[in-house]
Amino acid sequence: MENVHILTQRLPIRGDYLPFNSEQYNKQNGEQYARLVDKLQTTLDIEELLTIYAEHVAKISKIAGIQFHCNLGVFQMKNSDSHYPANSFDLELGKEHLGQLVYFSEFPFSEAIKAKLVKLHACLIYPMRNALMYNRVLQLATKDSLTGLYNRSQFTDNLEEKLERCRRQHRNFSLMLLDLDNFKQVNDVYGHKAGDEVLIEFSRILQTSTRATDAVFRFGGDEFAILIDDPAFTTNKVIAERIMDAVRKSTMLAKYTVTTSIGFTLASSHDNADNIFARSDSGLYRAKAAGRNCARAV
Repeated sequence: MENVHILTQRLPIRGDYLPFNSEQYNKQNGEQYARLVDKLQTTLDIEELLTIYAEHVAKISKIAGIQFHCNLGVFQMKNSDSHYPANSFDLELGKEHLGQLVYFSEFPFSEAIKAKLVKLHACLIYPMRNALMYNRVLQLATKDSLTGLYNRSQFTDNLEEKLERCRRQHRNFSLMLLDLDNFKQVNDVYGHKAGDEVLIEFSRILQTSTRATDAVFRFGGDEFAILIDDPAFTTNKVIAERIMDAVRKSTMLAKYTVTTSIGFTLASSHDNADNIFARSDSGLYRAKAAGRNCARAV
């Protein structure tokens, strides 16, 4: 009796051997890729995009995390662990460099796994490009182009959200207004380039002097605001002193004899946007009247 040999193809995902031909295998892969693309097109959130993508990558290789590095910053999948060795791949669409996709894995990637991941990138690249374009437009609408801080429009939205939360959940917060003393003379004497450098330096100080739960804004010129997620005067005082101390220690700001005046107030459930802003502005006026380079609460 003639022996019959059945050709089998190994699935590297589970190590199973199944009796199907390469045409069937490619068809199944194509269907999986199509389903992945459909899922990826459901969001413009980059971190959610990476989380969806990671679920499919896990079928190819065990990973601890995925990050995406681009000019908007560093994004990562949910529960990403970056303590393992990194494997980096450039994501490019034609001549456009989107960013770098970084996989973290306890085990090194074989050449076969790398080749599969490169093929899988074809599913990610267009959804990622769409997400990047959306986030760039969103950033232009909400961020100050010079300092990278949130702008006045975003401040108005955030203030209203915090006031609504304060009314419904009784979670009070604080508003701090700041401006730079002697800033006009920097522009007049040294030019607007020096003025821009001062604004960038002061923005850096505000970001490093506040907590992750606080939000920093630039209204325009040398006017800034901070929404502080804390209802205590002592917390505001600590943050204000930290900012003024950092300003004093800044070589650049000292060079131009620039200091800062600060006014702050606590919000309550009876407040609206106008009266909380007016109180904080009154505190800022009092700081100016007291000789500048100080903070006052109202």
